[in-house]
This record gives sequence, C-alpha cells and structure tokens, in this order.
Amino acid sequence: MSHQSLIHIQVKAEPRIDSRLIADSLGIKHQNTYELIKDYKSDFEQLGVIRFQTGKPPKGSAGGRPEHYAMLNEDQAYLLLTYSRNTAKVRALKVKLVQAFRDARKALETHQTEYLPGYHAMHDELANLDAHSRHIHMNFNKLVNKAVGIGARERSALPFPHKSMLVAAQFIAASAAHGASNGKEAYQRAKVALQALIPPAIQLV
Repeated sequence: MSHQSLIHIQVKAEPRIDSRLIADSLGIKHQNTYELIKDYKSDFEQLGVIRFQTGKPPKGSAGGRPEHYAMLNEDQAYLLLTYSRNTAKVRALKVKLVQAFRDARKALETHQTEYLPGYHAMHDELANLDAHSRHIHMNFNKLVNKAVGIGARERSALPFPHKSMLVAAQFIAASAAHGASNGKEAYQRAKVALQALIPPAIQLV
C-alpha cells in the first residue's frame, strides 16, 4: 500500500485518514481501533472535530450491518498511534503517515495557489472564443484529464506530483488556445500542444 493511498481529502480540503486503513495497516481488527477512538473521544476532540462516518457493510460480513468508522486529521492519527505499542508495524506506519500528510499538504497548497488560478485562466480564454458554448469547456477539461491520465472526478484527490502535471497541462492548453479564431481551432491547437506531454502510444482525440 503506497502512503498516498492512506489519505482521503475531504470536502473542506483537509487531509484525513480512514480509521479502517490504520487498523488494516497494523493488522488488527478495526472494531478495536474504533472502540479506542470512542473511549478516548475527548482526547481526540482536543485536536479537532472527529468525523464519524457510517459505511456499507464489509463484504462477507454476517447480518449486513453498516460499518462505523472515523476520518481522522493528521494530529488525531498520530495520537491514535501513540496509544498502540511501538512495534515495527507502528513505526513503519508513522513514517508512511508523515510522508502521506506532507504530500497532501503540498497538493492542497498547489490546488489553491496554482491549480484554481490556472483553471480559471484557461476557461476565461475559452469564454472569449465561445461565450455561449458549454461544450468547448467540457471538451478542454476532458482533453487535459486525458493528457494527465486521470478520470473526470479524480482532480481533487490527486497527490502532489500529479497535481503539478495537471497545473502544467492547463497552462499549456490555455497558451495554445490564445489567439485562436474559434473553439474548434483552439481545441486542435491544445491537442497538439498537450500531445508532447504524453507517450506517443497514447493519442489524444
């Protein structure tokens, strides 16, 4: 499991980790981890609001009862590990968490200071060409996503290196579109420019 896979970015742009993933990484039952969080709830709440969640029943579980878990912020995750024995697994997970939360902070900073301004700049450029067309905006988003190798709903959770690629792709697309006479020409220009970012075996359409 890569350290990035431990991090879940919430709606309010705060990195959090699923308590089930912590338990899984430590090789212990999640119910024990969840009960520990509940028992020491007041300790965890000193470090921020605990986001308790209810999910679908685990596959193969008897009775089909919903599963309860917690999404912990960085400090809460470290606190949870201090309540565990300092075994090799715990120490290894601490290192992964440090790396994962660091990358998440970088991704969030990039999102706010580089991605959003670049996103708006690209679409402002397109609005000058086809002010009444939604399709050109949607097509540019799809083109940029394909160049970076992501799906339509994966932008917000991208780790730091991929977020930087997305920022670069938007800048290239916007620069290519500048000076085009219409949306179709802008799209063709962007497609040619973005093709340089990806392997020749992958063709943008």
